[in-house]
Amino acid sequence: MAARLRTLLFQLVFYAGSLVIVLLAPVAALFGERPLRRWVLFWTLYHRWCAAVTLGIRPRITGAIPTGPALYVAKHQAMFETLEMVALLRAPAIVMKQELARIPVWGWAARRYGMIVVDRSASATAMREMMREAKATAATGRSVVIFPEGTRVAPGETPPLKPGFAGLYRALALPVVPVAIDSGIAWPRHGPKRPNTPITFRFGEVIPAGQPRDVIEQAAHRAINVLERAPDQ
Repeated sequence: MAARLRTLLFQLVFYAGSLVIVLLAPVAALFGERPLRRWVLFWTLYHRWCAAVTLGIRPRITGAIPTGPALYVAKHQAMFETLEMVALLRAPAIVMKQELARIPVWGWAARRYGMIVVDRSASATAMREMMREAKATAATGRSVVIFPEGTRVAPGETPPLKPGFAGLYRALALPVVPVAIDSGIAWPRHGPKRPNTPITFRFGEVIPAGQPRDVIEQAAHRAINVLERAPDQ
């Protein structure tokens, strides 16, 4: 019961504040990309504060976050990391599914921020467009974040990486930083959150650019899954 009440409190505080923040995003965008990025960063820090105060859930960082641009490849178990990665990396570009870009107001602001949209139908035209957007973003010196499993997965699941990851790695020619995350234990997709459960972000060893496809896929898949365990373990 306590977990449900605290989850409800988080939802009330976070989504009420987010409504105001999202509606004001177009105003920030009028002043250019940098003010909009700072506004988005503020939103992610607000999310972190809400999770800490109402749920006692905080990120726990292990490993080193490199300096300089990189392609960050992250495990995806909950909404938590989609915002926390922005806070940790200070407003990187993020590859997101096309459906999110269609949300009124938010979708427009997300494109202005520099989100890289991917059509999960994986057509050749869609993939080429994603590569063009990603290369243009990387050329500005920003890091790029991708959740290569394509969607949220339950703790313990280790599906193969989507083919778009290898194409993005080849096109950007950036080093890869794998990030293992165990958010699904504290932040399940359905039901109440688990208060006072830390969420680990483990930044792995940097994988250099230019590796063969099978090598980079195996190395990235192994590294983002090192924290995998069942929720009750």
